[in-house]
Amino acid sequence: MKKLLKILLYILLGLLLILIIVYIFFYIKWSRASTANLNLLGEPAPTLTLDGWTFRDLNKNGRLDPYEDIRVDMEQRIDNLMSQMNLEEKAGLLFITMITMNPDGLPTEVPTFKDPMTFAFDSNSELVAKRKMNHFNLIQTYSPQVMLTWHNNIQKMAERTRLGIPVTVASDPRHGAVDNPGAGIETPAFSAWPSPLGFAAIDDTLLTREFGDIARQEYRAIGLRLALSPMADLSTEPRWGRTDGTFGEDAALSARLTKAYVLGFQGDSLQANSVACMTKHFPGGGPQKDGEDAHFSYGAEQVYPGNNFAYHLEPFEAAFAAGTAQIMPYYGLPVGQTSEAVAFGYNKEIITGLLRERYQYDGVVCTDWGIVSDMFVKPASAWGVEDLSTKQRVAKVLDAGCDMFGGEAIPDQVIALVEEGQISEDRLDVSVRRVLRDKFRLGLFDQPYLEEAGLDILDNATYAAKGLEAQRRSLVLLKNEDNVLPLSQSTKIYIQGMEEKMVSKFSSVVADPQDADVIILKLSTPFEPRSTHLLERFFKQGRLDFPAEEKAELLELINAKPTITVMTVQRPPVFPEINAASKGVIADFYCSDEVILELIFGRFQPSGKLPIEIPASVQAVEQQLEDVPYDSEAPLYPFGAGLNAF
Repeated sequence: MKKLLKILLYILLGLLLILIIVYIFFYIKWSRASTANLNLLGEPAPTLTLDGWTFRDLNKNGRLDPYEDIRVDMEQRIDNLMSQMNLEEKAGLLFITMITMNPDGLPTEVPTFKDPMTFAFDSNSELVAKRKMNHFNLIQTYSPQVMLTWHNNIQKMAERTRLGIPVTVASDPRHGAVDNPGAGIETPAFSAWPSPLGFAAIDDTLLTREFGDIARQEYRAIGLRLALSPMADLSTEPRWGRTDGTFGEDAALSARLTKAYVLGFQGDSLQANSVACMTKHFPGGGPQKDGEDAHFSYGAEQVYPGNNFAYHLEPFEAAFAAGTAQIMPYYGLPVGQTSEAVAFGYNKEIITGLLRERYQYDGVVCTDWGIVSDMFVKPASAWGVEDLSTKQRVAKVLDAGCDMFGGEAIPDQVIALVEEGQISEDRLDVSVRRVLRDKFRLGLFDQPYLEEAGLDILDNATYAAKGLEAQRRSLVLLKNEDNVLPLSQSTKIYIQGMEEKMVSKFSSVVADPQDADVIILKLSTPFEPRSTHLLERFFKQGRLDFPAEEKAELLELINAKPTITVMTVQRPPVFPEINAASKGVIADFYCSDEVILELIFGRFQPSGKLPIEIPASVQAVEQQLEDVPYDSEAPLYPFGAGLNAF
């Protein structure tokens, strides 16, 4: 036995030694690459003082160029900058991809075990200095001070490029409880609000715009200037895994809130205090065949069996009216809607014909992430063009009318296309102008750096209270049989799905359901775990009903004592038996347990209304048309359901 343990010890030590040697090899490789990249950069921009004004000499030529002068008309500034840009710089401008920072706020040059995510992406200098890129999607969360430090560091790096073009930092939503690298990022430093479905349950445009304004201030405090939101998609297919990112299935409701959201983030026009919105996913990503998501090949098809394509455009029309700075098409392939069966980002009839020509939209159009190249979390979502080469895909995206490539870092492909004469530089300039226009409007050329005083906005009791109030208003009381609610403080509670510490603030908690007066059971919409690709693990897809064994266990508990079932609605759950057995049912849209308990114990009256139907059966779901709203036969709870008082 001792001999075996000794052998195992030697094996482990050998493996550890190999890992150390491999890491040292790559560390040296990464360090050399970083040094080479940083050597491509020049000095920081000096300042010039003229007529009492101070300017940054971004191209370091010792004189004030029009693009450096805030007093000059914006289009003239763009003309001047474009006249100085070379092909590499123009190509780099058209790509946005994920970027990481070190835990201390320094740019990621060599990956660190302190944050394994840094191993998954290119170094900051590889993207900024070598590939000439200046749009990045930040997917980490650190303390506000660390994020501010990194932001100023990455802007300093960008300032040292030949023309000093500043960086635009983008982010998926950060104000909810969802932490999904493909859709949302939990950020504790920000005020906490319900999901977009929760906003739809409230249906208050003033509140939604107020949220946008608060989120704008919190984003700007840490340097986020491009919101990869709102989702204007309609969740007409209940199985779709992104339902909780939408404003529900009603086009008029979604249109109202989409417009308010954009106005909150951007203001009446895009300017230096704004956060630009990239409204998604044109022309509506909701009607996925069988609800399967278009990130993945099995969900490539977007279908319209109810001939309801136009209905899904209504929220986007509201976004256009609000002046949304940017638009993102979805991954899906629109079956039977265009002459060419290719995904939206490749589809010229959708991007040029519908978006550019019919709607006269001249803002930036950026593809969804990873439609050209394979990513480590998923293969390329190149539906309909799988047989094309990377270069051919890039050419087709540009020909379709898109300006930017999301989740991509391959400007060399654009350079090659222009040098080979397959794409004209004039075509490139159309997109370059659109992209630069947003940077100038946001004031990034004039003041890209952050002040520490701006972090004070994150310690704001008023904003935190606003978020909590929105959570309260979003909760939907669906059932209150025998007036079981509100509970009294003397009620003995057995809990499942909530923390005992929180519940004990409201009432006494017992360890055995038989000793309880009432059971509080918190559940979430069921789903099918999938793991073919890493990203699938973060998207809750497939079934909406509870597996038989799990359902039997839940019903046994519910039948033991009067039960209040709280259902966190990620997608419409199918739970007729659980609903029937429960005395009270509450629909929750990612609210805190404390807020939910406040409702249960009568601290406020319920007011939310369901923004989606709750189907009565799996069969009803399967019979629904993917593109048609509230068409479930005899739903358990219809669209708009909700009790106004106890």
